Amino acid sequence: MADAQMQPIIELKDISKTYGQVKALDQLSCVIPAGATGLLGPNGSGKTTMIRTMLGLVRPDAGTGMVFGLDIRSQQLDIRRKIGFSPEDDCLFPGVHGIEFVAYAGELCGMQSSDAMQRAHEVLDYVGLGEVRYRKVESYSSGMKQRLKLAAAIVHDPQLLILDEPTNGMDPAGREHMLQLADDLATNKGMSLVFSSHLLPDVESVCRCIVVLSGGKLLVQGDIGTLKQIHSGSYELRLKEAPGNYVEHITDAGCQVQINGEMLRVRLPDGLAPEMLWRQAALDHVQIRHLRPQRSTLEEIFLGAVERS
Repeated sequence: MADAQMQPIIELKDISKTYGQVKALDQLSCVIPAGATGLLGPNGSGKTTMIRTMLGLVRPDAGTGMVFGLDIRSQQLDIRRKIGFSPEDDCLFPGVHGIEFVAYAGELCGMQSSDAMQRAHEVLDYVGLGEVRYRKVESYSSGMKQRLKLAAAIVHDPQLLILDEPTNGMDPAGREHMLQLADDLATNKGMSLVFSSHLLPDVESVCRCIVVLSGGKLLVQGDIGTLKQIHSGSYELRLKEAPGNYVEHITDAGCQVQINGEMLRVRLPDGLAPEMLWRQAALDHVQIRHLRPQRSTLEEIFLGAVERS
């Protein structure tokens, strides 16, 4: 049986959108599965236009698309009922209390007033804003505003949550809290995510798959673990204690060694097996705590894709 998490929820085919002389999307085709997917790309890559196209807020010049089997051209309202969207831009109404803002978002999605208000209380507690629910939104900090937008996006319990730069303006503690919320929604609450961010560690901490855009075109898509290819002959090595002469000895044997804190990145010369690293450690009386093949980082995947475009 196919993995349900890999079943497509979004299918775009040959989508193009032009603003004047700017081609925001250029025959973009991609498939996004259920689960958490990171949307990556440099500024101007087309990420925001792609999101707005999926929501039916932007009508493409050409191409077709389906979200949960619904047509992006003719069933926009049906699509938006299934989606929660937290935009990058500040979309809060001044003079409104936090609880009123979230409840109003629920009513816009078709909820009865009483149900929307009850649900607003629940989601504000969930995102950690329960104690400030009666404060006016303009008094919220940047991080609180991000969590308020998240609460408004999930008040109607959507099947898909789209987060556009959700950690912008957050301090490290707030950023970590937001990432924990996103991961919990995807892992434990059964929501699919499209997580658009320029912060690669944020994407990697939450998402299973990525879609990389540049110039309105698809560069890379797929499972992050699969895309992280093993570097042949390269290893990540961590010792239990100070290396002493170990680094010098394996360098003399022809290894290329890069020291990154406690981690050693070791590239073996052709014909030399990794068992040599264990033997030398025994001779130098140091203990290897960790040794594994080096894989591409998400940053390497992203930069490589952009450079090739």
